[in-house]
Parts: sequence; C-alpha cells; structure tokens
Amino acid sequence: MAAIEVTNLVKRFATKGRGRRSLVEAVSGITFSVEDGERLAYIGPNGAGKSTSIKMLTGILHPTEGHATVLGYIPWSERRKLVRHIGTLFGQRSQLWAQLTARQTFRLLARIYRLDDRDAARRIEELGELLEATTLFDVPVKSLSLGQRMRCELTASQLHSPRVLFLDEPTIGLGLVAKQRFREMIVRLNEERNMTVFLTSHDVSDIEYVARRVIVINHGRIIYDDDVSSMRRSLLRTKLLEVRFEEAPRALSLDSVEVLKHSGLGYKLVVHTSQRSIRSVLDELLDDYSVADISVLDPPLEEIITEIYEAPQR
Repeated sequence: MAAIEVTNLVKRFATKGRGRRSLVEAVSGITFSVEDGERLAYIGPNGAGKSTSIKMLTGILHPTEGHATVLGYIPWSERRKLVRHIGTLFGQRSQLWAQLTARQTFRLLARIYRLDDRDAARRIEELGELLEATTLFDVPVKSLSLGQRMRCELTASQLHSPRVLFLDEPTIGLGLVAKQRFREMIVRLNEERNMTVFLTSHDVSDIEYVARRVIVINHGRIIYDDDVSSMRRSLLRTKLLEVRFEEAPRALSLDSVEVLKHSGLGYKLVVHTSQRSIRSVLDELLDDYSVADISVLDPPLEEIITEIYEAPQR
C-alpha cells in the first residue's frame, strides 16, 4: 500500500477584485502516489501549488474536488488520527518555545502525543544520539544557532515515530555545512526507520542529495514525474569537460564544442551531445592535443530544473 495516494485533487480559492468575486485554481487535478519509505522532492516555482498541496495532505485545507489518503487516512476528515503518524517541519515556522530548553519543549510535545514519560525520555535520548544533538537539548532555544535549532526541530518532529515526514524549505537560512549535515540526517532517518520523506525546497542541493524521485508542479499541474537520475539522463543535452593541457594549445576549435572559460592551461568546455557524442570529442582532444588531465561532468541540476519550468505548458 502506498503511503500517499492522490487522485484528481483540486483546490480553488475565492478572491475579490474590482468588486467582483472570482475563483483561482491553485491546484488543478493532480494525481500521484508515494510509496512507503520513498524520498520524494515535490518542487516548482513560487505560486505553483506546492504549499496548497501539502496543506491538503496534512489536513489543514479541504480540497474543492478529488480524493487523497495518507497512510490510509483522509487528511481533512481524519486529521486527528493522521497527525499521530506524520511529522512536519517547516523551515520558517518553529514548533519550539524560544524561552524553554529544547528538552522542556520535547516533554510538552510528548504529552500532546500522549507518550508516557518513560517512553518519551527514551525517544529523546535515542534521537539525540541519532542526530548528534544531545548536548543542545538543555540550552534555551533562543540561544541556539539556526543550524542547531533545526536539529532540535527535526528531533521534535520525530518524537512520536512518524511514518511520513513533510518538509517545507527545511534548510532555508542555513549555512553550507549546516545544510549538508541536515540533509544527511534526513537520509539517515529514512534509511534507518523506513520513513517516507515528502520534501519541498528551492535549494537544488536538497533535491539532489535527499530525493530519489522528483515531481515538478507548475500552475497547479504536474508537469514532470521521474527519478532524479532519469531526469538528468533524459533532459541533458550538454556535458561539461574540464581539461588541463600539458602545453598551451593552439586555437581550440572543435565541432559542437564551446569554450566556457580558460585560465592558463586549464579549459572548461561545453559539449552539445545532441549534435556530437562525448566519446568523439574526447578522442579528438586526446589525439590532437597534449592533455594532462580531463574530467567529464554533468551540468548543474539547477539548469535542468529551470529548463522544465520554462518549457511551454500543454
């Protein structure tokens, strides 16, 4: 059984403008499923319908039309039952009390989830070790850095051992090191607990490191759904070559190849693979030039996602 099932889900909002009421369709008949233990990135530009979708799947909003279940529960009519089995973490909204220590907040949340004191204490210690955050739990939340607070937020979201974790921009505002550490923690929770991860983020590195599958939504409609690795393969039309020559090359002129930049003996090239194979370019470089080192790279995932966003909508 899938962890999340969505069928023809629609959400319209009534708006007022110039004295007239009109309906705006934020989500337009989306259908998809997420398997138990899957790591999904649900992405799109601002206003695409991501947040509205999450609010319906967590029971905050009722849909206008369509059907959905999360762990077998209908979110908007069985929300009290559902919240015992899902966790949420929103990067710009805290579930911790600033004046309390994280541990004090955890105890309050444990009572909300009706965990007994002994079980709650055990889970707090287990999560502290798993997320390497135990030393942070007795510090007032207001004294924590953003990266430290997010580790405590993640702990709070896991107290009741949820089967699905919804993440909305979880790394926003974090530094590079804190972001990567947070991503590693999400993957660890998924692998060790078989927890389903439903991630929305504008940070391409979140998608690349955490997710195995990506759904792209735009104008309320799903426009792409595939594995992250397949997305790279199917949409890549270029490869990057980083070449270091043993001696300065004569004028570098190769069919279907552009020079992005060069400095001294180092060159960065773009190969248009729809026009010419990467193998033939490598052969020509190695046969005709004195090459000291060469690397073949994919373009950044961000470029591929931008291409999907900008594709004409059908």
